[in-house]
Amino acid sequence: MNNLEQDYTQPLGLDVGTSRVVVARAKDKKQEYDSQLNAFLTLPYSKLAESLLQRENVFHEVQGADIVVAGNDAEKFAEVFHVETRRPMAQGVLNPEEPYSLAVVRRIITRLVGRAAAEGQKVFFSVPAQGDSLSGAIRYHEASIRQILAELGYEATPIEEGLAVVYGEMAASNYSGVGISCGSGLCNICLAVLSVPVISFSVPKAGDFIDAQAAQVTGERANRLRISKEKAFQLNGFTSDRVHNALTVYYQEVISNLIGSLRAHIASAQKLPKLEQSVPLVLSGGTAMPKGFLDHFIRILQSEEFPLRLSEVRVSGDPLHSTARGALMAAQC
Repeated sequence: MNNLEQDYTQPLGLDVGTSRVVVARAKDKKQEYDSQLNAFLTLPYSKLAESLLQRENVFHEVQGADIVVAGNDAEKFAEVFHVETRRPMAQGVLNPEEPYSLAVVRRIITRLVGRAAAEGQKVFFSVPAQGDSLSGAIRYHEASIRQILAELGYEATPIEEGLAVVYGEMAASNYSGVGISCGSGLCNICLAVLSVPVISFSVPKAGDFIDAQAAQVTGERANRLRISKEKAFQLNGFTSDRVHNALTVYYQEVISNLIGSLRAHIASAQKLPKLEQSVPLVLSGGTAMPKGFLDHFIRILQSEEFPLRLSEVRVSGDPLHSTARGALMAAQC
């Protein structure tokens, strides 16, 4: 799909994640996905560099004295130059410390969704749930993404990530259960009953926390650790590999913190609906993908009594696309 026009007129689902931006479309009773890494790096501007990037079809934009390389191409260039990619988002919202943050997110979203095929075409886009000190940042972030999509001709509606997981994973339970999106910037959690969110919140320890802490104690680049974690890491105990051990330590901390926060929010809820049946808990997102994550999650969950009857605990069959899929299903309703 190019970044100017599209001929797809049906609703879209858009996951605007800290690590990746994913668009979902329904075609022939199936979902199709396209994604870009939500990252960038800058190169000094020169006519030669710009012409070479154009010739190689590298996703970039000239910004004053800089060439901003964004999306999947940013990761390739980071490996070539042995530098960290920069992130236009942090903890689930636009990064206030990056002057290019809004421009990069606009470019990535435009590349993925194109201009609306018809004025008012529907798109549901993900936003984080409320968390510690995030309320003002979420309002600005949500308004900014909505404006980007409105400028492209879309009728844009936000949906919290955890609720999107419920939509994408829990049709069999009448959209009742606990949806958890374990992303890079945040873990987003939603308990919904018949698609209505009852408890919704976010916790700040997630994938980026693991990468940053492991990088600090091993001396490795956080970006290199993220790639290693996504491709080969298994949460299977300690080994002789110091990087593996560091990732294991901070994965355990993230899981313990997530379950502790979930337990506390449900236990303290003032008017929790009476559930006649047990409900599923589904984990999604890139941070939940390593082998062993689910086993470790269940072991900690079962170490104490949980204040909600669960019918199953599982990881989504397609964790990287779960939020986008749920946003698409919400847009189709």
